[in-house]
Amino acid sequence: MKKYILFALSTLGLATFSCNVLDVPVESQFVSSNFPKTLSDYNASVGAIYSNLSSQFAVPYWRMQELSTDEAILPARDGNFDDGGQYRQLHYHTWTPDHPNVLTIWQWAYGGIQTCNRLLNITSSFGFSDQEKANRLAEIRAMRALYYFFLMDLYGNVPLITDYPAPASPATKPRAEVYKFIESELTGLTGKLPAKSGNSATNIQQYGRPTKGMAYALLAKLYLNSEVYTGTPRYPDVVRMADSVQANANYSLDTRYRDIFLPNNGPQIKETIFAIPYDQQIPGNQFTRFGFFYYLTQAYGFNVGLSIAMSTTPEFYNRFNLPGDFRTTTWLAGPQYVPDGNGGFTNTPVYYPNSTTQININPVLTLVPPKPMDLGNTQASQASGVRSIKYYPDANIIQATRLNSNDVPLLRLADVLLMKAEAVLRGAPATSVGGELQTPLVLVNKVRARAGAQTATSITLGSMLDERARELSWEAWRRDDLLRFGQFEAEYPLPNDVLKMDKSSFRRLYPVPTIELRLNTNLVQNPGY
Repeated sequence: MKKYILFALSTLGLATFSCNVLDVPVESQFVSSNFPKTLSDYNASVGAIYSNLSSQFAVPYWRMQELSTDEAILPARDGNFDDGGQYRQLHYHTWTPDHPNVLTIWQWAYGGIQTCNRLLNITSSFGFSDQEKANRLAEIRAMRALYYFFLMDLYGNVPLITDYPAPASPATKPRAEVYKFIESELTGLTGKLPAKSGNSATNIQQYGRPTKGMAYALLAKLYLNSEVYTGTPRYPDVVRMADSVQANANYSLDTRYRDIFLPNNGPQIKETIFAIPYDQQIPGNQFTRFGFFYYLTQAYGFNVGLSIAMSTTPEFYNRFNLPGDFRTTTWLAGPQYVPDGNGGFTNTPVYYPNSTTQININPVLTLVPPKPMDLGNTQASQASGVRSIKYYPDANIIQATRLNSNDVPLLRLADVLLMKAEAVLRGAPATSVGGELQTPLVLVNKVRARAGAQTATSITLGSMLDERARELSWEAWRRDDLLRFGQFEAEYPLPNDVLKMDKSSFRRLYPVPTIELRLNTNLVQNPGY
């Protein structure tokens, strides 16, 4: 991404962290020889929080949130891209405690938490003024709360570690206790974090870092899913947090939907509340590598080797059916034409190399048994499955890394508006913002209007899930939405499918990784595993 963001991504060496302090090498700890002595040293150590975040969010974390739903699927192609069955295990809900993503994300999140705890310890004794110290502590605590949100959401009951050094064998804490900790941290920080500013230079410095808006929006997520997390609904609190975000007039819906996700997105995007910065040297964003159709690369201005595998299911793509909706153009489906550079397409067909056959992407995913979740690897089967170009391919992508430079928004205003609409549909009183009574229909039509979609005449709780699908596809919220709507176990069988989804309700949580249970006997495995 843009060079002015890279200050946050400079890093000291990061070591994988397990919930057993004995698993952390000594060189990953601060001792007298490597203790930050200058502000530059300190800033580099803080950068480790953010480099850790970007390193795994857009691949293994994203896959746990999306490949376990109808939104994304990574089928094999005559055995290619099977990778030990890890993608079909997510698709069919048959993952085990040894699944590679289950371990990677557990260690990723606790690695971030350990870095935060270590820096909280350092910051208290560093030579800052009282105000600067308070600001730094608030930033670190907010990031720690975000990591705990990821853990609590995915795994449920997890150790709650706030000390550094960490205890040798931290015990599992109930999900409700972790929920209360996240809530307490975020509510206690809203007065200490900076607000989004109307000054572009200030926003550049704040971009990718916690703000008041980030705390409010993350609390809205926490409250929206509160019934899933704790059994107690808190929909009026969702409205309260959404209104707190909107109280800052510097947040507004961007005029063009596509701008939010372009390779040059960044602090200029008005609706972004919290984003994870990427560029072609920051590992993690591989949406083009895994999800684009490689025969189209030259038409989009680049030519590197890609993986051709990831797409969406026909059932999910069918939701993109609103007249005039620009969001439909964020998918590659049907006959393919050269892009016009403005989010649309010319009337110039794209042909296969050395051929007069136009590329035609078929939404239907017809499996070819007996290989499981396999489409075969003919030219026709390669073109099976609608591809997402929401994170628009970067014309400057290079073969050496095959990384996207598109930043990934985690929290943005359109999501906040839809969260408020859903909360009101679920019984919370509607409130006014700027003199406008924000009913669910008003809020949904704000989001639709920006995308150029046909205005809705009514909105129900049942149709709200489709609204969120159209607006937030590929943004790592689908699993949470399906859980909240009671549809996580819904089947969407593919033609010739010989495997069946495991509909067990215990799959609503991921398991504690096997290796962590062996390292720490105080951990408790989630039921069913």
